[in-house]
Amino acid sequence: MALSPLFHPVSFDEVPGWRDDDKSQAFAAFRRSACRFLEKPYRSGSLGVEAGSFATAYAAALNLGAVGPAEADAFFVEHFRPALIAPKDGGRGFVTGFYEPEVEASPVATGRFTVPLLSRPDDLIDIDETNRPAGFDSYFAFGRQADNGIVEYYDRAAIEQGALDGCGLEIAWLADRVDAFFIHVQGAARLKMTDGTIRRVTYAAKTGHRFTGAGRVLADLGEIPPGDVTMQSIRMWFGDNPGRVNEILWQNRSYIFFREAPVPDESLGPIAAAKVQLTPGRSVAVDRLLHTFGTPFFIDSQSLLAFDGAPFRRLMIAQDTGSAITGPARGDLFAGSGRAAGEIAGVIRHPADFYALLPLGLFAEQSA
Repeated sequence: MALSPLFHPVSFDEVPGWRDDDKSQAFAAFRRSACRFLEKPYRSGSLGVEAGSFATAYAAALNLGAVGPAEADAFFVEHFRPALIAPKDGGRGFVTGFYEPEVEASPVATGRFTVPLLSRPDDLIDIDETNRPAGFDSYFAFGRQADNGIVEYYDRAAIEQGALDGCGLEIAWLADRVDAFFIHVQGAARLKMTDGTIRRVTYAAKTGHRFTGAGRVLADLGEIPPGDVTMQSIRMWFGDNPGRVNEILWQNRSYIFFREAPVPDESLGPIAAAKVQLTPGRSVAVDRLLHTFGTPFFIDSQSLLAFDGAPFRRLMIAQDTGSAITGPARGDLFAGSGRAAGEIAGVIRHPADFYALLPLGLFAEQSA
């Protein structure tokens, strides 16, 4: 598989801010992907970055163990070459942010806790080209096994109006529908249970319908100016308009199902699509069809100051994906867990330049 012409190789000296970034946490995140790779190699993306080309770097990372800033820098310089990703439209890339919400929850429904998080239903089936019915929307990766064959699954409005009541799917109950919706958007949560314990839940499956963001709906309706759409402004609008919550949320037909997901390290984020725990400020979600999990990306966004007040110039590791993350220079930055992380993630909407760090072996193959 040839490397995509979207990759434009450069030197490390041409990557803005490369020398100033402490890459030790990025190295630790990369090392977690190396451990996962030994269990089950990642699938290669369509831009020509073969998953197997990381084998040498993964082995070296596992041999090193924990490293400091200088050693981390030297490791990436030794094993990779940066390549600027130049979108076909000639523009720059774009980053948003996501986080792991932390909310109060109950194991049973009460007068206060009335909003369920649901596990995967038994009649939800995976769809691929081997079982996709003729004429069935090619977007759908899930469907419902009905008596007359595979049909679209119930959408958000149907489920929230009781389509799955009585199925025993409730994992936990929340007090606020808007909190539940944002957990659906983020795909994971820390639940502070009424008995004092913490439970972690993460994405298990979805109905298959296309995602429609509440911010886009509110902007299209003229309720929030497009430039002012943030998680905070959306929450504020819902608080000011409680009678219109269904009107907005039900335009997003996609509905997420969850599973309990205990984690080995409570200081890290949830286990995401790449099957490793996310590292705050160092894990990034990318377009899984284009990119290969485990790929390091140096992301340069001088206008993004939300993390630490300085321009965002950091090495990130591709360890998650999302239905809204599409395109070669599109990323969703993991900000961490809890309210403070949500304040950061909610305001990230910035242009950015993406430099993919590609294994040296790929360039040797190209020149052979």
